[in-house]
Amino acid sequence: YAASMNRGEDILSVSRRALLAGAAALPVAARAAAPRLPDRSTFPGVEGVFLDSGTTHPVSRAARQAIDSYFADRGGTRAGHHMDETETRVRTAFARLVGATPEEIAFVQSTTAGEHAVIDALDLPRAGGRIVTDTLHFFGSFGLYEGLSKLGMDVVWLTPRNNRIPIDAYARAITPGTKLVSLSLVSTYNGFEQDLAKVCEIAHAKGALVYADIIHAAGAVPVNLAATGVDFAACASYKWLMGDFGIGFLYARADRLPHLRRTRWGYYGVEDINWQLPPYTDRPLGTQAARVTQSNNAEGFFATGTRSHAGIIHLDWSLAYLNDLGMDRLVAHRTPMLDRLRAGLLSRGYTVVTPEASRTPLLTVALPDARKRLSDRLKAADVRIMLASNRFRISPSVFNSMDDIDRLLAALPPSGEI
Repeated sequence: YAASMNRGEDILSVSRRALLAGAAALPVAARAAAPRLPDRSTFPGVEGVFLDSGTTHPVSRAARQAIDSYFADRGGTRAGHHMDETETRVRTAFARLVGATPEEIAFVQSTTAGEHAVIDALDLPRAGGRIVTDTLHFFGSFGLYEGLSKLGMDVVWLTPRNNRIPIDAYARAITPGTKLVSLSLVSTYNGFEQDLAKVCEIAHAKGALVYADIIHAAGAVPVNLAATGVDFAACASYKWLMGDFGIGFLYARADRLPHLRRTRWGYYGVEDINWQLPPYTDRPLGTQAARVTQSNNAEGFFATGTRSHAGIIHLDWSLAYLNDLGMDRLVAHRTPMLDRLRAGLLSRGYTVVTPEASRTPLLTVALPDARKRLSDRLKAADVRIMLASNRFRISPSVFNSMDDIDRLLAALPPSGEI
């Protein structure tokens, strides 16, 4: 807060832009050298063979130390917890990772919170029209679109063909009057990666906007949101961003913001406040409590109240790590492991439902009663993957090696023997 003089009267004025201006140019924390892969030493909490980072990524030693330091500071009554510089650095680092500008990034609680914020800003379902989505989108969003259908939206569900959503299906489904196309850039089910630029081209030609869930793309594969033309994107941070629960990001393309319906007026979106009534000013200047100016960036449209400081401090480390590592190096490290895994699974008679030549970190196998049939075997081998009722999924990260793949394959019998 800063006191300012206006026509000789004391008015308390807040300018978050002024507070952040000095921090905006801070560089991402530099390292002496890029991480060497596989990087097991940075993640000392990984035990046995852990091939399930697509569910929740392990926490690094450095991030834990940073968070411990934060809580040690929080434990003292003289501690100061000024987060503006850290928040600006983290937004800048995420923007760099996904090909955006910091002004297009807002903090949100989760991917779902970001997706709902977009729906609200588009004034749906009141505005009516069509929504096109698909069944390889995040299954947690199915309820959202079923609910919007019940409220009068024309919701069209595309289904996979050969474990992909074909582009021609979008071309047929996106018609004039379509308001939104909603998809996962990388499917949580099988790692299928959409041709996002092509989907956006088709949608924009029909007057529709595009939202992408990027939770399995950001920090996992090269992403350039600006180049794709996508209008909105969101992700949480506990998967491939190597962060924690309760903090994530919403991207809104800068030129779309002026056309959105503003539905949030939170403190973190405030650019300036001039107090008009007591107790913050001695003499009332009007009938409003304050004259509030919201920022015209993504934070101004979507940010609300308190967010996880510990989660942001965690991301301050992990986003620097990922930017320093580089997504091309990460894909190059992972691809031989996934190639060997695919070949080994196919030779054992398993049905792989991840498209061939996929560069994403997820490889999924369709198997009825997978959890029941494999849980004990994998536990005995000290191998952890994602087991569900009708499939299992393997998702290696920076700390995994070919030895991990071989140990998993050794623990999996031919499919006909289980």
